[in-house]
Amino acid sequence: MNRLILADNQAIFRAGAARVLALEDDMRIAAQCEDGMKLFGAIEALRGSVLVVSTSLRLDYKDVLARVRSAGSRAVLVAENTEQVAEDISVLYDGVLSRNVPGSVLVDCVRRVTQGQRFVQRANVTTMQAADSVGTRVRDRLTPKEMQIVALIVQGCKNKDIATQLGTKEQVIKNYLRSIYDKTGVSDRLELALFTIHHRALAEAAAKAGHLIQTKTA
Repeated sequence: MNRLILADNQAIFRAGAARVLALEDDMRIAAQCEDGMKLFGAIEALRGSVLVVSTSLRLDYKDVLARVRSAGSRAVLVAENTEQVAEDISVLYDGVLSRNVPGSVLVDCVRRVTQGQRFVQRANVTTMQAADSVGTRVRDRLTPKEMQIVALIVQGCKNKDIATQLGTKEQVIKNYLRSIYDKTGVSDRLELALFTIHHRALAEAAAKAGHLIQTKTA
């Protein structure tokens, strides 16, 4: 059984990755960490594991890798969708992925790494264009208010919190969510968040909407 440590400050991504990886018979999620302190403790306690760590934690990549190697573990680095990982960093890690990676590729990467292989995701122009096309179509279907709600869902906010931030009632948010689910073809808030993360055009629009919300409430 391969033990996995998921380290990311986005709870939605951790939950989505855990859901995908836990379906594999040979993989077990041993720890989920949202900050460096918990991550370093998990690396030391769960020696011989595979770490899937996001650059969003803003840690010292080389320091993380030194701890991983000392524990006899392996590490996969997950970069933001538009982020470029320096070559001198990527060559050190056992795997490098982007956040919008499909679940099947995530599983393939982790499995290869557990077998002692390296896996570095290379951008496929055709695939990325297709993903952006889907994201663009969905983005254009959503109203500005719906996009704000999507942004807050990605941030992990509950309906009550969203209603407070947008100055409306919780039932109104529930009504909006039904419309958003219909337009995106998802069935719940986790699927919505993962769908948004996996489609660059939609993710960028949600990020802008989220920034506008923060600006208004600041």
